[in-house]
Amino acid sequence: MVAHSARRGLRARAPTIMSPSPSKILCVGKNFHAHAAELGSSVPSEPLIFLKPPSCLIASGEPIVMPRGVGRVDYEGEIAVRIGKRARHVSEAEAWSVIEGVLPLNDVTARDLQATDNQWSRAKGFDTFCPIGSMSTVSAADFPDVTLITRVNGEERQRAQASDMVFSVPVLIAYITRIMTLEPGDIVTPGTPEGVGPLSEGDEVEVELEGLDILRNPVEGEGDVGS
Repeated sequence: MVAHSARRGLRARAPTIMSPSPSKILCVGKNFHAHAAELGSSVPSEPLIFLKPPSCLIASGEPIVMPRGVGRVDYEGEIAVRIGKRARHVSEAEAWSVIEGVLPLNDVTARDLQATDNQWSRAKGFDTFCPIGSMSTVSAADFPDVTLITRVNGEERQRAQASDMVFSVPVLIAYITRIMTLEPGDIVTPGTPEGVGPLSEGDEVEVELEGLDILRNPVEGEGDVGS
């Protein structure tokens, strides 16, 4: 379901899993001060980027699958952006011109594996570990006011605005495109705020961009799917 906003500059669009499919999903770690603190660390001096594989994408309504033997699995609600045109060496001032829209995203994480592995590909890359919602158009001027709300079984767990990010989306786009080319359909997701926590089988997790879209996914055990 897409909720339309009366605010100027905000407009929602479907479908959920869009074409073209992303060649990559660029994620940013520890981009909110309070979230870094709850993980026992601090915000890095430069953006901390990592990749999730496109194979972990699922749509709203599809189940997040808890893999066997991984321990704790956390939700991480995020305000993601989708790239609309090929981008390389884009300045901060030009960054919004390559963004097609925004969408809710859940950066599901196997927290125990993240803590033990030297890099995060395994912890972040399981199938179903990247639910995404419907894309909405948001102006550069209105984007800082976009509010993220994450709920588990109807109980609010996270709330933050895009303006709370340490490294803004234009800063991140400029930084990333100095390293690699962003292609149409790629997703850049700029981190989660404080309030992350574990999921259990039978839960339903919602990631809302207030006034735009609500991403909803049930949580199932691996043995419940395809058995």
